[in-house]
Amino acid sequence: MLQADNGHQPIYRKALAVVTLSLLVGLGGCASTSKMTTGSIGAPRMSKPLDQMSAEELNGAVATYGMAYDKNPKAKPVGLGYASALQMAGRNDQSLAVMQQMAIAHPQDRDVLAAYGKALAAAGDLPKALETVRRAQTPDSPDWRLYSAEGAILDQLGQSDAARTLYRKALDIQPGEPSVLSNLGMSYVLTSDLPAAETHLRQAAGRPGADSRIRQNLALVVGLQGRFQEAEQIAGAELSPEDAKANVAYLRGMLAQQNTWSMLKDKDAKKG
Repeated sequence: MLQADNGHQPIYRKALAVVTLSLLVGLGGCASTSKMTTGSIGAPRMSKPLDQMSAEELNGAVATYGMAYDKNPKAKPVGLGYASALQMAGRNDQSLAVMQQMAIAHPQDRDVLAAYGKALAAAGDLPKALETVRRAQTPDSPDWRLYSAEGAILDQLGQSDAARTLYRKALDIQPGEPSVLSNLGMSYVLTSDLPAAETHLRQAAGRPGADSRIRQNLALVVGLQGRFQEAEQIAGAELSPEDAKANVAYLRGMLAQQNTWSMLKDKDAKKG
């Protein structure tokens, strides 16, 4: 949602940017590297999930993963963790370079190809990201994560109907999966259907395994509908009281401006 972290990063990076980041969550492999706290085989052990770290903590995680990567650049858990940490720190080009090497080392690995697609999307190469994720999918044994990943990329390409078809295919395979429900909800944010977005995000937030970002995005959607006190309560379960208040105050001020939603889209388009 509107993340004001202890590293003093910007409180609110624009609602549309948050939507994009949320959709990218669905592009990971079988285990989301953003949630890794205990080191997978060969990977560093982290004290908390990457998505809960401050900027300073993320820089430390990047350095730790970087040292492990230098020692064993072909190790899958190390490479995936390093790329994810770099993305969380905003170093998308470097993350993509890591995943390019991982894809060379593991050319048939679905987790690696999905994470490579995520890195491509984060770096702005959506057509190649789509090609990579589709290449990882096998029609005779489809992977719900890859359906969700493909849907997230299509959403960013403005193909929301096709994206939602893929999310529902993913849910047919993995009913109630919170990351897919969240992607489906954020898809509706991109088309400004906030009630539908809230419905799916509430379902996602109520499922076992729902992470912090899902609940923060629910708070975002509630706040975008003008229910600021409720949004602050939801955000307060994930952020410090001060950060939750700051986020909602910023959102309230932003929405007070004329044509806010169109302005957000225009700014994001210019940035891209």
